[in-house]
Amino acid sequence: MFRKVSVDKLLLYGIVIFFSLTFIFPFYWMFITAVQTNQDIARGGITLWPETWNWSNFVVAWNSTNFTQMFINSFFVATVVAIGQILTSALAGYAFARMKFVGKNLIFTILLATLVIPFQMLVIPIFIMFSKVNWIDTYQALIVPSLANAFGIFLFRQFFLSIPYEIEEAAFIDGANRWTILWRIMLPLARPAAVTLFLFTFIAEWNDLFKPLVFTQSESMRTVQMGLSVFQEQFSTNYVLLMAAAVFVTLPVLIIFLIGQKQFIKGIATSGGK
Repeated sequence: MFRKVSVDKLLLYGIVIFFSLTFIFPFYWMFITAVQTNQDIARGGITLWPETWNWSNFVVAWNSTNFTQMFINSFFVATVVAIGQILTSALAGYAFARMKFVGKNLIFTILLATLVIPFQMLVIPIFIMFSKVNWIDTYQALIVPSLANAFGIFLFRQFFLSIPYEIEEAAFIDGANRWTILWRIMLPLARPAAVTLFLFTFIAEWNDLFKPLVFTQSESMRTVQMGLSVFQEQFSTNYVLLMAAAVFVTLPVLIIFLIGQKQFIKGIATSGGK
């Protein structure tokens, strides 16, 4: 019996290690490519450990465009959108989970149906509206369209449904109203869901190229994803500098995910329990 358990654990560890290496390898390959030269890339083949390490590629890639301003723009937009989605999703999620009103299930069904509508179908009317209020090439154009999201509402609704009603009833007995219960009781208990939504939203906004490409014009409003296009020309691509830029563009997302991964896993597991 003991031997069987050990073999099962060994097999499990082997599977986990295999898939871990499978997911890590693209990042390793990106980093290895970033410290090579274009001549090394041109030779072809797979190089797992380069002979020379050209760390200057990161400096050249950073100085090739205004990455400092692009990082500020991307971080500001992604953070504001993520916080905005947490607030709007918490409000709507609490209403759908705890409050009773006419047509609640129908409205929630229609809300979920909007998940299948791609943003590209809505961009033309949004662009026309923003142009009339002079929002083109501003932070508002990058932030406002993403402040509410049906997935976030669904996530908070599911999490709020998993919280016992007795906690809310005790708060009502103590004289708390709906707002007090939401902000001081329900939302703190929903921290895993909030962290999960923050990670999803921040990563999506950080990696978004479409909105900045459509709604921005000046160089000062560009984001990091637009900065990567500097290294891709019509007939050639500087893969070394592109990979070097991709490394420091990817690092903030990896760091944020590693910091919140425990709450992220807990939020997914808990919100899917009902």
